[in-house]
Amino acid sequence: MSSTDNVVGTKPNNTAASNQALMARRQQAVARGVANMHPLFAERALNAEVWDVEGKRYIDFAGGIGVLNSGHCHPKVMAAVQEQMTRFTHTCFQVMPYEPYVALAERLNAMAPGDAAKKTLFLTTGSEAVENAVKIARAYTGRPAVIAFNGGYHGRTSMTLALTGKVAPYKIGFGPFPAEIYHAPFPVEVHGVTIEDALAGLNNLFKCDVEAKRVAAIIVEPIQGEGGFYVAPFEFLRKLREICDEHGILLIADEIQAGAARTGKMFAIEHSGVVPDLITLAKSIAGGFPISAVVGRADVMDSVGPGGLGGTYAGSPLGCAAGLATLDVFEQEGLFERSLALGERLTQRFDAMAKSYPCIGDVRGLGAMMAIELFKDQAGKRVPDPDLTRQLVGLAAERGLILLSCGMYGNAIRVLVPITAPQEQVDEGLDIIESCLASLTGNA
Repeated sequence: MSSTDNVVGTKPNNTAASNQALMARRQQAVARGVANMHPLFAERALNAEVWDVEGKRYIDFAGGIGVLNSGHCHPKVMAAVQEQMTRFTHTCFQVMPYEPYVALAERLNAMAPGDAAKKTLFLTTGSEAVENAVKIARAYTGRPAVIAFNGGYHGRTSMTLALTGKVAPYKIGFGPFPAEIYHAPFPVEVHGVTIEDALAGLNNLFKCDVEAKRVAAIIVEPIQGEGGFYVAPFEFLRKLREICDEHGILLIADEIQAGAARTGKMFAIEHSGVVPDLITLAKSIAGGFPISAVVGRADVMDSVGPGGLGGTYAGSPLGCAAGLATLDVFEQEGLFERSLALGERLTQRFDAMAKSYPCIGDVRGLGAMMAIELFKDQAGKRVPDPDLTRQLVGLAAERGLILLSCGMYGNAIRVLVPITAPQEQVDEGLDIIESCLASLTGNA
């Protein structure tokens, strides 16, 4: 993909508005609870590049928070959606079904790990996928409780906020949350939480808060997204599978950010060899168009009777068409292999930066889902440095790179650059990160 203006989605709309003027309008018209990481208004985009309304170009290392693994406005995805638009845009699948929904379900069922027969439900958002996975798990097991993990992020509805293991800014002022939700420690070695600590915390829940036979599901991100890009140790995931099997609990893998080729496989949990009972998907499965999914064992998925699942816009024809085209892109353009190569390049560069900039206290990730975590020395101790992280994000934007921070302490920089990005653009973005670190730490 090249950055030319004769590709769908890249032509300017000839607006004369400035970022500042649009931000003033935004402040008057949009609820302040909707935050903006950058005071920049996108005007057009292609693959890993975005131009704002003032014509400034940026390398995009955010990818719409992991939605654009196949890049902005991929021609094959755009063509598929345009073709579907000439047929129809909506019927509601529950009223009058359509073939793209079935075809996309068939493909995801075939890709999901494990030998058991699979079935799929489509929805619109990641939160809906998680919430419906919980509904399905409760229906199948007849049990009420769900266990999630500290630092996990699962959405913004009341149920998914209850599952989310981070208070600020998501939960403040929104309680009470649904009952029968419990949290266990997530193993994060860099912050002193071992696999043994995490498993002991889970066992403590069973002893002190909820008996195992009342737990419908354990939900886990194979790589925490908003929580900081901490990779769940494979040993830990295997132990969770054993615990679930022992107690008749379903294991839900939340792959909303980690799935869809980001880590070099369709599902991040595949790296561990663990087979979950249910998988939630959204974000990059449709190249920027809104659709989400729950994929799981057919017997589990069919535990809900007709009419118990669905939604007016769930599995929209446009989203299904985009999803089918995106899977074609993954396979035809080798995005699984490209993700692994991209991850190696990111790791190489970040490891080199860490040698020059001691503020980088950890480099981690799986495939192209990478992060660095920033620290400072305080009274002889290494502590998280969210201030430096914010400065880095801001300065990078000034220099033409869109970054996102994350983590329980707000001190991690996550990289979600499109897997389709040309190598020279990836290196350009990494050069900007290094130059910003040099400027901010005085190590230029």
